[in-house]
Amino acid sequence: MAQKRINSPVSIYSHYAALVLLALITLAPIWIMIATGFKPDVVVQSRDPVWFFFVPTLDNYEFILTRGRFDTYLWNSIIVGTISTVLTLLFGGLCAYALARTDFRGRMFTANATLLVRMVPPAVLAVPAFAMVIQFSLDNDLAVLIFFYTALNLPFAVWLLFGFYKQIPVELEEAAIVDGASPLQVFFRVLLPLMKSGYAVAGIFTFRIAWNEFILALLLTGRSTRTLPVGAAGFITDTGVEWGRIMAMGTLIVIPPLLFTFFAARQIIAGMTAGAVKG
Repeated sequence: MAQKRINSPVSIYSHYAALVLLALITLAPIWIMIATGFKPDVVVQSRDPVWFFFVPTLDNYEFILTRGRFDTYLWNSIIVGTISTVLTLLFGGLCAYALARTDFRGRMFTANATLLVRMVPPAVLAVPAFAMVIQFSLDNDLAVLIFFYTALNLPFAVWLLFGFYKQIPVELEEAAIVDGASPLQVFFRVLLPLMKSGYAVAGIFTFRIAWNEFILALLLTGRSTRTLPVGAAGFITDTGVEWGRIMAMGTLIVIPPLLFTFFAARQIIAGMTAGAVKG
């Protein structure tokens, strides 16, 4: 009787209605951002909000792409996000592999403790990082931002990749070594194909954090080294907030991580279901 009640039409329709309502609530801020980017200033500054019916314009995008230094900010974000992600995966993978293959007392505590370091918010690190950069005259340098983003994301990458390495039987490596494979061949031909899901998940999370981070990028960059989030904040002026241009730039900012996540969706799902840390 309980099974019939669960599978009743009313229960099914209410289930899908709740999912649709949740999706609408989730997508509402995204729609507001996209729609505002196409609104003229008169509509944006209107006392009565206009949600759907307005004449769209490309003035905000035209200003951003031609006079808003978008190409400079985009190039800086690509450099910082890509290099910091590669360095994080490189060093995080090596640390995670050493941690997974070395058996010692307190190994699980060490693996979980690395995640506690990642819980420190960037705002806490902003002031000491800024003081250190100013003291050594390293401000206005993308290499500094890459260094801090790598250090910020490294604990999470170690913790996540440790769970994947721990699930790979060590007998696979031993069998490859017996067959005459070198350590590099074992890593690239045996371990790396089995670790694609883990590296995909770690890479996407690392790239998104480096792409969207604002506090450190605001303090550690100059006019020529600003990233996209800092560039979008430049439309907050003394005369007011240029909401149309901010929302248009925000729409452009979310496109690369969204495409990255979309094309790696299969690897993300596999990584989320297989990458749990087990004792």
